[in-house]
Amino acid sequence: MRIDGAVLARWRSLDAATAVSAIADHAKQDQTFKPVKDASTSRWHVTVDGNEFELLLTDPKFWDTRARTGGGGAIDLAMHLVAIDFKGAVRRLQALRL
Repeated sequence: MRIDGAVLARWRSLDAATAVSAIADHAKQDQTFKPVKDASTSRWHVTVDGNEFELLLTDPKFWDTRARTGGGGAIDLAMHLVAIDFKGAVRRLQALRL
């Protein structure tokens, strides 16, 4: 499977809130959250395939507060939320037309 470099670059820089909204079965931003370090950070409650996550999202970066792990870009986010490898994440993002 070959992926165009421009597509990979777009997925790496895609806003995490946009990506999580497309990947998740249910995603809701916590409107009561007050960021401490970066004013652009938001907290989201997300469900994917029956698994629940609490994520902090800042631009393309994410942090899973419960698993205490994070990453950056839509590929990393899909890999984390769906528990799939790189190729599976790419297929999923292609299917979502992100």
